Amino acid sequence: MTSTLLPRTETESRAARKPVKQALDWAILQTVAYADIFHYPLTAAEVHRYLVSLDAPLDTVEKVLGNGRLIPRALSRFEEFFTLPGREEVVETRRRRAEVAAGLWPRAVRYGQIIGNLPFVRMVAVTGALAVDNVEPEADIDYLVVTEPGRLWLCRALTIAVVRMAARRGDPLCPNYFLSERALVFSERNLFTAHEVAQMVPVTGHETYQAIRRLNGWTAEYLPNAEGPPRVMKGHTSRKRAATSATEAALRTGVGGRLEAWEMRRKVRKLHGHRPGAPEAAFSPDWCKGHFEGHGHRALAAFDERLRALEEIAG
Repeated sequence: MTSTLLPRTETESRAARKPVKQALDWAILQTVAYADIFHYPLTAAEVHRYLVSLDAPLDTVEKVLGNGRLIPRALSRFEEFFTLPGREEVVETRRRRAEVAAGLWPRAVRYGQIIGNLPFVRMVAVTGALAVDNVEPEADIDYLVVTEPGRLWLCRALTIAVVRMAARRGDPLCPNYFLSERALVFSERNLFTAHEVAQMVPVTGHETYQAIRRLNGWTAEYLPNAEGPPRVMKGHTSRKRAATSATEAALRTGVGGRLEAWEMRRKVRKLHGHRPGAPEAAFSPDWCKGHFEGHGHRALAAFDERLRALEEIAG
């Protein structure tokens, strides 16, 4: 996967040329507009953390949110949350979804730790909507799994066994992104991917998580304030069980290599047939990106639509 910094949208490029006086106002509007795609109002602290393309301290962001330039003309405030005008109903949506998320997190951590103790797993992180407590009932628990190089597909097969076990218990797991340790640099560099990196919550493998953040320093161009995970999970351990270490040693043999190659050929053939031409899905010895729904492309298109509408308001 060749790394390329994707060009800004036309609207973002015009916004970058705004006078300095208006830059923070526009950054705040972009931040709230992006969250609105997901029906997710933001607190002042969250506006600061996910402030688009501008490094500014929290107290400065709070002053702009309270100085009357943006509210009610371009933004609305309901209690501690900021939304686009006419979108105040998403506050209740966020609260309802947060209650659902609270019930999912213990299971997400438990299964994440189980996956983290499988052979060749080096990190498990919760991603997607649950990472920001924005889930509906029956939502999947999404994971990013990092593996030892050369054994990604065997690791995926073992992980799917955990997925099936969880499904029998009514817990829908979706480990839809696997990366090997030699492929930690994300190739798609845009606001959507920057959010995915900044929002992920590591359950195991915090050293690997830190490596991902370090190797993807480009995310600071989009989200300069979003350092570290949005929440820290307590009590995790990176220590592998003796049985796991023994299994890894046994599968680092030539037999393990042949099994890896066979599993990759078998699954890539099947996955390519699942939804041919899906632009965000990709498979190789070092990654299995099962993103068949095109969420990233749709989110960025919706974001651009909101920016165009906001430009008419903000001038």
